[in-house]
Amino acid sequence: MPRPGDPGIRRGVLAACAVTAMLALAACSGPTPSVERAAPDAGIQLFQLPWSSIAEECETRLGPAGFAWVLTSPPNESIAREEWWASYQPVSYGLNSRLGTRDEFADMVKRCDAAGVAVIADAVINHMTGQDAAGTGFAGTPYAHDEYPGLYGPDDFHHCGLTPGDDIVDYTSREQVQTCELVNLADLDTSGEQVQRTIVAYLDDLLSLGVAGFRIDAAKHMAADDVAAIVGRLPEGTRIMSEVIRSAREPVQPEEYTGFGEVFEFSYARDLDPQLESGVFADPELEGDRPAHVPADRAVVFIDNHDTERGEADITYRDGRLYVIANALMLADDYGTPVVYSGYAFSDRDSGAPAEADGTVSPASCADAGGPAESYADGERTCVQAWPAIAGMLEFRAVAGAAPRLEGVSDGDAYGFEREGRGVVAVNVGDETQTLAVPTTLPSGQYCDVVSGGKDAIDGEGCRGAAYTVDGGVVRFELAPQTAAAIHLGSRR
Repeated sequence: MPRPGDPGIRRGVLAACAVTAMLALAACSGPTPSVERAAPDAGIQLFQLPWSSIAEECETRLGPAGFAWVLTSPPNESIAREEWWASYQPVSYGLNSRLGTRDEFADMVKRCDAAGVAVIADAVINHMTGQDAAGTGFAGTPYAHDEYPGLYGPDDFHHCGLTPGDDIVDYTSREQVQTCELVNLADLDTSGEQVQRTIVAYLDDLLSLGVAGFRIDAAKHMAADDVAAIVGRLPEGTRIMSEVIRSAREPVQPEEYTGFGEVFEFSYARDLDPQLESGVFADPELEGDRPAHVPADRAVVFIDNHDTERGEADITYRDGRLYVIANALMLADDYGTPVVYSGYAFSDRDSGAPAEADGTVSPASCADAGGPAESYADGERTCVQAWPAIAGMLEFRAVAGAAPRLEGVSDGDAYGFEREGRGVVAVNVGDETQTLAVPTTLPSGQYCDVVSGGKDAIDGEGCRGAAYTVDGGVVRFELAPQTAAAIHLGSRR
């Protein structure tokens, strides 16, 4: 990887100079009347949001902003507790949960689909509950640790016998990771025919309601062959996204799960976050596969999610402007399929979303959200999907399409790069204003910034946000502390 100041990170200047003559004619023609846009591909995770609220978001924000899909929380019945992780302890595969009823889920899928937003459901199929005592689920279904009437009995679970209490202790042991219990969660024997049939019936039920695909929770704790056998029974075209947390020291790796779908690539944020915190930038591998990453067409990338914001993530909603920068760079990149995350504020990592007296999660609206808040009260929705900068970068991504990412330019705490001939993004993670000159093959002219101006950055004869000029194959960004800016062919005035 080239380092800041190395020739490799600045070679784009020569390319820009070489095309300046070619752009002269284009500069005389004025704004392009029509710019081709790629189909939307980015998703958003709306964590612990009720089905009725997701339906409203699809219609009022997600569809119009250009999101292609929404990832929901698990839709099935779970244990009757208010912590967020209760949703990841299934009691039954019935679709009455703290987030809504079966009818409300079906209505949400229908309304989102009409808005052009596919629904990806979070499928918890590795395990059942982690409760030692027998109990009753949220919708009234009785259960015991390895007894789920009508679904599973003791013979349907792993009893690894490798550790005290059958819990995973050693993550360097494939056998423990995939046959012992993850924090006491009753571990299904997903190699068994009866278990596979039961899981497929549940997933088929969700597909019958119009769901487009699934996030496979805790996929690394199931043998890849087991997951392949299960999803292989689903209709062709069902989208599969497996959660496989990468660790170089462990035997189970994400690449094992790419033969039947995409995987969430945890290395992406782990590589990006330190650069944003330090202001020391380096281009990723721009040709071929990125080291310690799955191939781009199999990668789902993210800045944070419901787990990592409570754990390893260095940059979350709490970082406000830096969080905007991180998401802007992710949406501007040409690697993987990005998923933006939107949850709620918390000070206790176990806290669930605000709930009604009957235990159902309270509806929420993002109608008044206009960007990251200076601070959030516990339970307040972050509403990232409503931030103008996100919609602006979704439009940037559509205009960029398949254009390759070119070598970047770094100066001080600022960094920027071009998607060849389609758009340029620049960021300043420092505490002082910075000017950054980025070489570009964009036609000369004035462009409206889609980070400060949003999706519809052009406002009559002016710009809703900042304006930048491309001249002689270079665009100079004046960047306030901890801000981002982006221009594209469609934002040319």
